Amino acid sequence: MAAIGSANSATYEKLALLASPTDRAQAEAAVLKKSRDWVPFAEAEAVVVLGGDGYMLQVLHYMLDFDRVLPAYGLNLGTVGFLMNKHKSSRTLEERIARARPVAISPLRMDATTASGETQSCYAINEVSLLRETRQTAKLEVVVNGKTRIPELSCDGVLVATPAGSTAYNLSANGPILPLGANILALTPISPFRPRRWRGAILPDTAEIVFRVLESVKRPVLVVADQKEVRDISEVRVSAWREHQLTLLFDRGRSLDERIFAEQFMS
Repeated sequence: MAAIGSANSATYEKLALLASPTDRAQAEAAVLKKSRDWVPFAEAEAVVVLGGDGYMLQVLHYMLDFDRVLPAYGLNLGTVGFLMNKHKSSRTLEERIARARPVAISPLRMDATTASGETQSCYAINEVSLLRETRQTAKLEVVVNGKTRIPELSCDGVLVATPAGSTAYNLSANGPILPLGANILALTPISPFRPRRWRGAILPDTAEIVFRVLESVKRPVLVVADQKEVRDISEVRVSAWREHQLTLLFDRGRSLDERIFAEQFMS
């Protein structure tokens, strides 16, 4: 079998194929399975992912859970496909992967302490979000690198987004779009009431961000790391998880950072 790779990316001789359970993805998987020899995920050097952004996130979380992180090349058979490549191309799949540009993404590590004193740790590829659980406004103390920056933030919530996740929930909350490679994070409030004029901050990804819940009994708060939820929290610590870096493969001219640039000029 010919090696797959280029001077600008690793050489991948063994590829695994993972497909979303949707009809479109399964139909394409049936076609691709006939086009070449595939190997099980446990033996692969890279993985081809068929589906949408949601399924790509599932695959990336799966790899982190089992501590087997492989470069991932996605083909969009979903809706938005921000993390994916176009489905159709004049080039073969082997040619596309050989020419693909690798993009490194550092997930976030989230350590949450509940009101009962239990601790839970997980990670997020897009964002970590704190949200009020009831009709009562959340009140949070915001600490960055050991220094209290906002003694009391009254809001519906607040989130920390990676560059890869900056065009998702963060953008909907009027947060900034972050280019990849800048090594920064977005700290974005969700419907802030006080300080009313605070619109968030851009922080280096070396920063540790701590949120402490004020009046937690009256104003309970939950935290969500991508899809994992922890309720009734008292404190949350968030930082970049550099030692578990992920790699996405993008067609030339269609990389994630180019899409982030393009998003900023959309009307």
